[in-house]
Amino acid sequence: MHTPYAHTTTPITPDLLRGALDLEHTERGVMPHRLPAHARRQIPDGQLAMAESQPSGVRLALRTRAAVLELDVVAGKRVYPGAPPRPDGVYELLVDGSLTARASVPDGDTLTIDPAGGTAHTRPGPVRTLRFTDLPTHDKHVEIWLPHDESTQLVALRGDAPIHAAPAHGRKVWLHHGSSISHGSNATTPTGTWPALAAARGGVELINLGFGGGALLDPFTARAMRDTPADLISLKIGINIVNADLMRLRAFGPAVHGFLDTIRDGHPDTPLLVVSPIHCAIHEHTPGPCAVDPAAFGEGRLRFVATGDRAQVAAGRLTLTVIRDELARIVARRAADDPNLHHLDGLDLYGAADQAELPLPDDLHPDPAAHRRIGERFARLAFGPAGPLSAGAG
Repeated sequence: MHTPYAHTTTPITPDLLRGALDLEHTERGVMPHRLPAHARRQIPDGQLAMAESQPSGVRLALRTRAAVLELDVVAGKRVYPGAPPRPDGVYELLVDGSLTARASVPDGDTLTIDPAGGTAHTRPGPVRTLRFTDLPTHDKHVEIWLPHDESTQLVALRGDAPIHAAPAHGRKVWLHHGSSISHGSNATTPTGTWPALAAARGGVELINLGFGGGALLDPFTARAMRDTPADLISLKIGINIVNADLMRLRAFGPAVHGFLDTIRDGHPDTPLLVVSPIHCAIHEHTPGPCAVDPAAFGEGRLRFVATGDRAQVAAGRLTLTVIRDELARIVARRAADDPNLHHLDGLDLYGAADQAELPLPDDLHPDPAAHRRIGERFARLAFGPAGPLSAGAG
């Protein structure tokens, strides 16, 4: 029988969080980060700084008998002048692995970004309270998944029964790095991103280092992965490098080798899966840079276009087709000395036929149904019995 308690506040400490690499103390609370402080000091642009602060895959993991839980937060809202308002970030509460409740907050700190003018400014906002009620009163495992696309300061956690950090459950830790697609762009809930779906199906513990616009083979990201304990690792490489028109073929291969070398310094024998890009028609054969379509933006729609010149591919400009071939070649060469290194063609996750059935709504990012398809396929191909990240791997 449940014994009622007065609502008591539980300090939000790192042992309550999963999926975060750092917990920053702010004026109002703590903010989970997906890159450690030393890496954040090397970030060269505001886009990656914003993306890594958005807690995709980060969740509070609790053990409690509480029937009522309250979480005070300051949400980080984004506004793009001229574009439709962004939907509020979603918090999801799971009890013993089952989705039980969803909630959002309507306001918070507001970052206004003007892509045309290249300006951004922040307006402070209020602390808001999320309240989850009528929870079962037995001793239970509770997870509160934070919004995947909205930075979140955690101010206070309360319950009507004692709250403790959930004990380790023995699942393997899967460390994944990728682009905005891995981050969860166009997914509508934090457990609806393809890595979260794949982790649930594969029975693994997710650390998601998918960064919108930020999968650029940055050395500080490789060092963060090197230093993060993990049983299984995957890298999804390519789309952001083409989007940004960041490098040429001559630089790409050595950059991939260097990224892999750094990870291997800390994880010499860990199963490591290199995943090439999923199908994206605008960049299959056309280099970047990628740009927002001004005509669509003027109509209140977000759509992306490739602006590069196909004729320059022969001179080393990168496309998704070029990157897939190069990644397959690099992994095949390295695997001769590294039997725990594997390759997965991104077209096996989402190819041209999938594009015809489940088109990318902005020509760049999958919708929720496509996230589910990619997650299910990754779970089968990577975590399945014969997969390189299967239970028997490592």
